Amino acid sequence: TYQCRKPEDLAYTLAHLPELVVKEVHGAGGYGMLVGPAASTAEIERFRGLLTAHPARYIAQPTLALSNCPTFVESGVAPRHLDLRPFVLSGKDVDMVPGGLTRVALTEGSLVVNSSQGGGTKDTWVLEE
Repeated sequence: TYQCRKPEDLAYTLAHLPELVVKEVHGAGGYGMLVGPAASTAEIERFRGLLTAHPARYIAQPTLALSNCPTFVESGVAPRHLDLRPFVLSGKDVDMVPGGLTRVALTEGSLVVNSSQGGGTKDTWVLEE
């Protein structure tokens, strides 16, 4: 994660905007973000201005190649991008829960899996240890 409040991270981010995902530090739900590979030149330039004006408000990350999975959508079964958020319990010991939250981007081609942006969820089963 590039912290745009750091001059060297900001410089890298500005030089690689078309390749990165840029998010607001205090953002949530997939709002106020730039997905560089899917963005128009105008969107990239708008974010360049936002970053230059208020770098501490943003972080940047490499765009992940999300897996995809057959998903039932209105048109039938189609591939959709998804991510898995495993659950870890930490205390005296650290244990991974057998399962997690799988979020799916229901819009074709989208990498945004947040439910507030039209994403959904899938059952996540662990079949063996």
